[in-house]
Amino acid sequence: MSNPKTSGPSESSFPPVPEGSGHHEPSGERELAALARDTTPENPWPLHMLSQKMHQYIARCDTMWVEGQIIELKKRARVTYLTLRDLEEEISVPVSLFPRETAMVDGELAHGMRVVVRLKPDFWTKTGRLSMLGSGIRQVGLGDMLERIERLRRSLQAEGLFDPAHKKPLPVLPQRIGLITGRDSDAEKDVIRNARLRWPGAHFEVREVAVQGVHALSQVTGALRELDADDAVDVIVIARGGGALEDLLPFSEEGMIRAVYQANTPVISAIGHEADQPLLDYVADWRASTPTDAGKTVVPDVEEERLRIAQARAATERTLRTYLDREAQALAQFRSRPVLAHPETMLMAREEETDAARQRAFRAVTVSLERHRESVAHLRSRVRSLSPQKTLDRGYAVVQDASTGDVVREASALGSGSSIRVRVASGGFDATVEDLHTDDPRDQ
Repeated sequence: MSNPKTSGPSESSFPPVPEGSGHHEPSGERELAALARDTTPENPWPLHMLSQKMHQYIARCDTMWVEGQIIELKKRARVTYLTLRDLEEEISVPVSLFPRETAMVDGELAHGMRVVVRLKPDFWTKTGRLSMLGSGIRQVGLGDMLERIERLRRSLQAEGLFDPAHKKPLPVLPQRIGLITGRDSDAEKDVIRNARLRWPGAHFEVREVAVQGVHALSQVTGALRELDADDAVDVIVIARGGGALEDLLPFSEEGMIRAVYQANTPVISAIGHEADQPLLDYVADWRASTPTDAGKTVVPDVEEERLRIAQARAATERTLRTYLDREAQALAQFRSRPVLAHPETMLMAREEETDAARQRAFRAVTVSLERHRESVAHLRSRVRSLSPQKTLDRGYAVVQDASTGDVVREASALGSGSSIRVRVASGGFDATVEDLHTDDPRDQ
């Protein structure tokens, strides 16, 4: 809620001191610069002139409505001094309220109250201190806060931050659990106690932070980012006990909602009681109705897991026994069959078949050998009948030239006195040609 006039003066923006303001130098002395940019080391402004120019400049700023939380409250004489702190940032300003303004407040102002007030900047010339004069102060009512939360809820829902598709599943058995809660709070004790009752080996990484007030938003989101960056943390629980709507407001702030949405680690919201439902419940991956419920949700029950393991083992054993019994019955049925009861019967039948096949093969080979023996004998007789020895046996002789060994077929091939070799059916002899007869015996 800024105004161009409140952006701060520059050196040359201070207005000249109006006449009659009491800042003229005595006659005969130096003339002061009218503007800040005209001052020099030789001609500086007196401090009271700077203070009055600051007062004049700030007095021109418009009034503005702001919202904040009262973190300090003091009453001196008839003036009430407040310190208002920003709802999200580490920024605070002092505010002064006069009696007529405090008289219009419905009830009493109190520490921690969220208020809306109209401020007018004021610069005290004597001390050089900037303060804010407040007017029209009023407490932010429950209806206003609920309306604001509802508007924010609709806006974030339209962006898709509450879409179930973005919610991450919780780990079945987290190795390390991040816990963000108040310092030495009952919520911390409830989460840890109930989780370890269900799973004694549960390990926690605890971050104790402010869970209400102006520091809650920054500390909770800071702890969330720290735990989210730790790879050893499998799930994060944000827990606090119940309280008034004003106490739970940090868990409906937009900054916290977006931080949870951007977290990579699953987040469980365990804020207040069942009836309490801050916006954190909508964006969290899992909503626990109470911190106690969160402790029961974040880990499984060791007794239930043991029972499930026992049931699974029993079911597996039953299945195996049923399978083995079925297979044993099948084997018994196979063994009861005649072929398996007297296996030698099958062997004897195969032995007879083998003997018959062997005899058939022997007969076939014997017949083949006899047939081929006869064929060989027939061929031998034919060869013998055609042998030259048979010719010789009938009285014929073979005449060869004794010198060349050639068979003499014509008498003219020999000459008188030629040596010849005569081969008869049994043996042979050498002879000498005395006479040649050229007549052909075939012509006789």
